[in-house]
Amino acid sequence: MQLKNNYVLCYCKRIRMEVSGSSRSLEIPLKRPKVSDIPDTGAATPEPAPPVFNRKLRKAAVGTGCDIRLRVSVAGHPKPVLTWYHNDDPVPPSEAQDPGGLWIRDCGTSDAGLYTCVATNDLGEASCSAVLAIMDLGEAAGGEEGSEECKGQWRWAKEQEAER
Repeated sequence: MQLKNNYVLCYCKRIRMEVSGSSRSLEIPLKRPKVSDIPDTGAATPEPAPPVFNRKLRKAAVGTGCDIRLRVSVAGHPKPVLTWYHNDDPVPPSEAQDPGGLWIRDCGTSDAGLYTCVATNDLGEASCSAVLAIMDLGEAAGGEEGSEECKGQWRWAKEQEAER
C-alpha cells in the first residue's frame, strides 16, 4: 500500500499478454481497491471519554473447586483503571485481574457473594455488579479444573443466562 494525497492506494499486478503476435500490458488489481481517509496527523487519537461498560458483569453459579472468570469490557479514554470488590471489600490486585475480567480459581463457598467492578479515568467512573453463587459439590469434584462436575455447573449457568 502507498499513501498519496491522504488516501490509501493498493498496488496492482502488471501482466504482459501476447495475442496474435502483438503484446499488451494490463494492470489487474491484486484485491478490490480500498480507499479510506487518513488524517494528516498519522494515527487518529481517540476523543477523551469517561468509562462505559460495553459488557457488564452477569450473575453466575459454579461448583466448589471450579474456576470462573467474571468478564467485563470497558471503553473510555484515557484507558480506565479497573478496581474489583467482593461484598464491598476491595479485591487485592493480582495476576487474576486483567482488562477483560477477574479469574476466581478453585472456588470455595467463601468466594460467593456480590462482585463489583469499578472503572475509573480522569473523566469519570462507571460500575457494574453481579452475584456469584457457589454450590458445594462435595468431595466428588476433587478441585480438578475441567472435571465433569465443573463442566456441568458451567452448562447450567449458561442455560440460566440464555433463559433470561
